[in-house]
This record gives sequence, C-alpha cells and structure tokens, in this order.
Amino acid sequence: MSRSQVDAVTGAFGYSGKYIARRLLDRGHQVRTLTNSPHRRNSFEGAVEAHPFHFDDPARLRASLEGVSVLYNTYWVRFNHKKFTYAAAVRNTIGLFDAARAAGVRRIVHVSITNPSEDSPLEYFRGKARLERALGECGVSFGVLRPAVLFGEEDVLINNIAWALRRFPIFGLFGRGEYRLQPIYVDDLAELAVELGAERENTVIDAIGPETFTYRGLVEQIGRIIGKPRSIVPLPPVLAYLAALAVGATVRDVVITRQEIRGLMAGLLCVDSPASGRTRLTDWAAEHAESLGRRYASELARRRDRLREYEEARPAGKR
Repeated sequence: MSRSQVDAVTGAFGYSGKYIARRLLDRGHQVRTLTNSPHRRNSFEGAVEAHPFHFDDPARLRASLEGVSVLYNTYWVRFNHKKFTYAAAVRNTIGLFDAARAAGVRRIVHVSITNPSEDSPLEYFRGKARLERALGECGVSFGVLRPAVLFGEEDVLINNIAWALRRFPIFGLFGRGEYRLQPIYVDDLAELAVELGAERENTVIDAIGPETFTYRGLVEQIGRIIGKPRSIVPLPPVLAYLAALAVGATVRDVVITRQEIRGLMAGLLCVDSPASGRTRLTDWAAEHAESLGRRYASELARRRDRLREYEEARPAGKR
C-alpha cells in the first residue's frame, strides 16, 4: 500500500490553518503543523504532528519539512507588538520559504491579502507584497490566496462587531463608513487552498466572498441579524480610534490599529474580481445569531495563552 501524501500547515491549531488541516485530513493526507503553540489543545486528537517553527535554526526548520509535498502557509501577525513585528514576520516567512525549497517541498500555498503593494505606506500591505515577491523568487511552484476579511467560528472582526452592538447603544464609524469589504468564509478559503495545493501552475487568486458590503452596511446587517439594531454614528477617524483604544484598555486587547483603519478607509479590502467563495456572511451570521458576539474574541489573549484551544462561536444547542 502506498503511503499517503504528507502536507504541512502553519498554525493548524489556530484559525484558518485548522480548516486547511481538516480538509487535508478528509482527503486522506498526513498533516504536519509548524506552530508557535505546539502544546495548544486542539480537536485533531493526535492526527496532526506538531513541530515548533525553529525560525532561529534553519537546519531544524528544514528538517521539520523533510518529506512534505505541499506547504500551506498562514503565518503572519496582525499588528506590531513588543513581542512580534511585521519585520520579523517577513524575515521568518522568507526563511520558511527557503527551508521548504531546501527540504524538497514541491509546492507552497501562501495566504496573502487583497491589494498588496511594496509601494504601500502601510507596513501590513507592504510586507505581504514583499513575501509574494520572495515566494516568486524562491523557485518552488506556488499558489497565492488574497483574502480581504475572514469570518467563521473563531473569527475576531465580525464577532467583535456583534459584541460591541450587544453592549453599546451606539456604534461609531470611522468617517461615513462607505468604504467596502468582501468577507470570505474561512472554510471556503481552506477549500480554495487545498485545491491550489493540487495544482502545478503558479497562480494568484483574490479570495473574496459572494457579498460586498460597505462598512456601515455590514454593521447594520449584523445588528439586524442578532436583534441589536443600533444608531450608527459617523465619527472623525481619530475620535473613533480613541474610543477603540478605550475599549481595548478594558478588554486588554488591541481592538483595531491605525494601519487597519487606514487600509479599510482606503478601500484595500475590496477588489474588482469575481467571488471565489460561496458562503454568504449574512446566511452564516443568521445561523450563528444566538451566539455571535456573546464573548469578546481577544487577539492578545490567544497569544498570551498558548495552551487553550481557540474558542468557537456556535449556534444555540450545537456543539
């Protein structure tokens, strides 16, 4: 009997990587994960072999990828912090690509962002563009997915919009909220990733869902779906950011950053491409209306606690 294909997924005990790993396991592949949280509780019951990243030891990083056919890379950071930075994430990811090439990995599927540009004034989008260039130069067959915003059971953004709507009588926008975004369901992204992993041609796909929202429209839809329609108030971006800082101090998290606000308001989370995901956010939110936003989803808490499994928002009565 021939051995099943071995694939590696970065962050399989986290968010998007978990969905990619599940789909690979369903296809009968062996799955290995590279992670900063090798001991995090997870739902795979030992089916996924865990290795630390070893970014500081190229030989060990390469060894963790020996025998791997496809590397699915979701590794990145959302903002600069004293414990992690965009610059380090770029450096580490380039090292990961180099290790994959040296280990004989035949293909890399990489998760990027809509509208990356090395000329961007925003380090997030500039760093993602730098990585796309490095991937193209590393000599390994590749597929690139460019999602705008992800939503799903372990989501941060959509969940925390609902959380704010449940708790505050008004919702402040950054400006008028007419800028657009195109969320994609995390498992649709995983399906696209696994499909790209089976291909050979170098491919770049805008990974966007079937619905396009203005930010105001998104907040209105979520409020209506969870039964908490609120007054939506346009605010000067600086004032809205200060309000977000105050909330962040209360929940001990970074609610949103200046770069995220600038990218959102610049329309960088929207592209002129056909939808590549099938799941409508409004349908998913309606299914999860009872649980969506009941708990605040903390980015920093997930990084502080490397043992707890990511919490999922589940419909009432479902496990």
